[in-house]
Amino acid sequence: MSLTSPWQGRSALVGAACLLLSLTGCSNGGNGYGTAPASTSAAPTPSSAIPGAVRLVIENFTFSPADLQVRPGAKVTVVNRDSASHTVTATGDKAFDTGTIKGGATATFTAPSTPGSYSYLCTIHPTMKGTLTVT
Repeated sequence: MSLTSPWQGRSALVGAACLLLSLTGCSNGGNGYGTAPASTSAAPTPSSAIPGAVRLVIENFTFSPADLQVRPGAKVTVVNRDSASHTVTATGDKAFDTGTIKGGATATFTAPSTPGSYSYLCTIHPTMKGTLTVT
């Protein structure tokens, strides 16, 4: 005669199922549940150039990244996420200038072919400043 309960096997199975469900509940499975929201803005940091993939974003009257590093002659795409118009204009010798970029629009400019550091600003909002470093 056996002294084990007929429920003993089932309780182990139920326990395993609960453990499995609790573990899958901890993983987000790509659906975003149970995770902290992803940050949508990055601190302005230098960006390395990958040909064809250089991007400068204007958002909240700020260039991001404000200090952008590119190769000579790189194409830089500027995305204006503000509703206001902006420019990306080199100071001094005016080595590059996007002209006016309306809110929600994009523009492209070619980085200078001469290595160096080029300060730029928005001519409409001169407090918006940045540096393009060509290496």
